[in-house]
Amino acid sequence: MFHASFLLKNETGPLLETKTTLASSFTARILEGLHIVIAPDKFKGTLNATDVATAMSRGARAAFPAAAMELRPVADGGEGTLEALLVGLGGRVRTVEVSGPLGRRAEAEIAWLNDGRVGIEMAQTSGLALVDGGGRAALEASSRGVGEAIGAAIEAGAKDILVGVGGSASTDGGTGAAAALGWRFLDADGRDLPAGGGALQHLRRIDDSQVDSRILDVSIVAACDVDNPLLGEWGAARAFGPQKGASADDIEVLERGLSLLAERIRADLGREVEAEEGAGAGGGLGAGLIAFFGARLGRGFDIVAEATGLSSAIRRADLVITGEGRLDESSVGGKAPIGVAGLARRSGVRCMAIAGEVWLEPSELHKNGIRDAASLLEKVGRDRALQDPAGSIAEVTNKLLREKLLGERHLASPGYTG
Repeated sequence: MFHASFLLKNETGPLLETKTTLASSFTARILEGLHIVIAPDKFKGTLNATDVATAMSRGARAAFPAAAMELRPVADGGEGTLEALLVGLGGRVRTVEVSGPLGRRAEAEIAWLNDGRVGIEMAQTSGLALVDGGGRAALEASSRGVGEAIGAAIEAGAKDILVGVGGSASTDGGTGAAAALGWRFLDADGRDLPAGGGALQHLRRIDDSQVDSRILDVSIVAACDVDNPLLGEWGAARAFGPQKGASADDIEVLERGLSLLAERIRADLGREVEAEEGAGAGGGLGAGLIAFFGARLGRGFDIVAEATGLSSAIRRADLVITGEGRLDESSVGGKAPIGVAGLARRSGVRCMAIAGEVWLEPSELHKNGIRDAASLLEKVGRDRALQDPAGSIAEVTNKLLREKLLGERHLASPGYTG
């Protein structure tokens, strides 16, 4: 097997430059043993992770026709988490109808995975993609659909549930999800609050007298796409409210509501949730899953990687290719490509990344395990990247591999032709 240590000798390639007499037959033997793991996340709004991995493999195959390739699409708890689990573990899918973030009905998948767990994805039930962005969505969006999907899974016999927490439209601290299973959130007059995080500023009491007791018999793990706390500068409202269309005034309303919710959880349930890592994920659904469902929170990428055996696959590899729509500062806060790069670094395997845009400096990429990176916008331009994302990813993958691994003059195969 051609081991990664050959590829890791020197980034600038003096080893290759000194071996200018390298025979093409020897090059071919090297390429025959190359084992590439392709493990990207989605390019949000463009291609899902499986389509990205397929496009990358096309480009890699054009450069290295004899290489063995293992496609391992990944996710971090947000959109695409079920897809990654199903690809890695196998299973069957059941579609259920739930309340979308603004009350309109939405179809969501429940995945019965082959390892015995049942997967649910917040992005499908209460996701930002289900909101048109108008009106007061930031204040009124609810996580109720998550609770309805959990209830449907329990009704069908699920005992071990994995919830992907990310991509949310709501900032209601998980109260919508909890209300779907009998929790009540009451104002000063004992009336149920309207849906949405905007109403939480009127919360005076939490009532558990009507909660579905079957929740107690279920184990729930939340795969969170961020590790933010519930409150403060990096909390659910202030860090993520703007991307949900919240104005400055809306953000303060949401922050007050979540703060009051944390106080009531502490007073009425005796639980501290606001400082937990991941409590702010999914508009505070992380906190709600702890308080109302007894869930355990974890980093979404770590949970997906462990479930699908990604670490073992990377240890067998000579090269790893990852990527996402944009590599930026948020990527280093628990996003999947940085997680993939970390696994590769710990295994001594070279990692490359393809992204729509690369905002991180090379030094920051190297620090996080990404040896080489390429941007679609820089290599093919915005118009081409948007018009033909799959073709662009394939072409840029091919060019990066040819440039960084062997150099044009040493390749035994022609260049990428699409």
